[in-house]
Formats: sequence, C-alpha cells, structure tokens
Amino acid sequence: MSDKPTSAKIETRDLDFYYGTARALKKVSIACPTNRVTAIIGPSGCGKSTFIRTLNRMNDVVPGTRLEGRILLDGQDIHDPDVDVVELRRRVGMVFQRPNPFPKSIFDNMAYGLRINGARNRRELEETIERSLRGAALWDEVKDRLDANAFALSGGQQQRLCIARALAVEPEVILFDEPCSAIDPVATARIEDLIQTLKSRYTVVIVTHNMQQAARVSDFTAFMMLGELVEFGATEKVFTNPGSRLTEDYITGRFG
Repeated sequence: MSDKPTSAKIETRDLDFYYGTARALKKVSIACPTNRVTAIIGPSGCGKSTFIRTLNRMNDVVPGTRLEGRILLDGQDIHDPDVDVVELRRRVGMVFQRPNPFPKSIFDNMAYGLRINGARNRRELEETIERSLRGAALWDEVKDRLDANAFALSGGQQQRLCIARALAVEPEVILFDEPCSAIDPVATARIEDLIQTLKSRYTVVIVTHNMQQAARVSDFTAFMMLGELVEFGATEKVFTNPGSRLTEDYITGRFG
C-alpha cells in the first residue's frame, strides 16, 4: 500500500453501500489522484459499478439504497447538505457501458448539457461543441454532419460522442463504467488512446473487466472482490508484484 497516492482529487473513506439489507460495498477506501487514471478491476458482481456510481451519486436514484462512510471531492463530502447534486454531476461526469446518445442531432446531443447549465449564445455553443468534439477525437469525422441524427454514427463514434458530451460541461473528474464492453477492438483502441490524453486535463476513474485494458491505460489499480477492496496501488506494482495472493490469482487467471 506504500504506492497509495497522497494528492487525491476524489476519494472514499470506509465506504459501505447497501441495496436494502444486502451490503454491496464493505469499508472501501480508495484515493483517486488528480490527473491520473485509476482503474477498478475485479470479477463480475464484486461491486465495481456500484462503487463508481457512488462517486457522483448516481445510486441516489435507486430505491432502498443507503450509504455509510465518506466520499470527498477536493476534500468536501459530496453528501453535505449544501452540495448541489446537479452541480456535482457536472463536475464529475460519467460515460456508461453502452453508448447512450439522445435521439437528436449530433449538435443537439452536444448542446443538451450546456443548455441545462444556462448556455444560450449560439456562437459560444458552437465553440464549446467543437472544442469538446476535438477533445474526444471526433470532430474531423462529424464536423460536416452536425445536423445528422446521432444514431447514424457507429457504436465507437457514439461512445466518443458521449465522451464529448461529458467534456462539454467542463467536468473535473470523468467516470468510465466499462466504456469499451459494447464496441469493437478498433473503436476500443481509439477510446483507450483518448483516455490517455484526457488525464492531462481531468482525473479519470475507469471500471473495466478487461485486465489488459487496465494495465494499458491506468496509473493506479484497485482490485475488488465481493464488495471489498483487496489491493490498491500503482498499476505496474499491482500487475507485476501484487501484495495479495487473491490479486495474483485473479490477474493470472486462476479464478474470475
């Protein structure tokens, strides 16, 4: 655990999460450092997606859930009464497992979050949209068809559109919940390259079932098992010299 980062952008402390009486997370403490990629790995059902959805309170909408422990963004508890959840989700954006563009034009997909946040000036919208599409490495592919329906894009393009949409509202943290599981290997490589470039401006947390992907894109890795954090440290150490036999067994394919 000596590789645990000290400068955390977002972190959890003794996080417990319950679906009814079922305890999905057990005392999970993970510190995700600023401008780095933190990967969350582990077998199906280990709590990865539950964990990442606590970081911007997406689980708030699930009936019968409750949370104990603390989640800090820049040192402030995101469950403090004075925290605006809409503003929190602007600061902590999310890209889901499957591309989820709206049934609108590419332009209107991009403008949606900006308009919710009060943007009205057409020129400013256009500038932000171009900047965000460039940030998601999509501008050159769509600049001449911004009025086309987003559903006309390929799966990989739709996922990059969703990333661009998240970037448009200028978040500080971007959460990726298995962003490549529904797209092909070529599109996956594009997304992985993109994640590497994004960390210069954003703090990134990615849940992935693909250990090779975690090894390629992340600086730090957390291995979870049955709702508990087994090991957390620099990715190279976790993959080459894990401190836990459970981690070693999982990475080498002995289980999971």
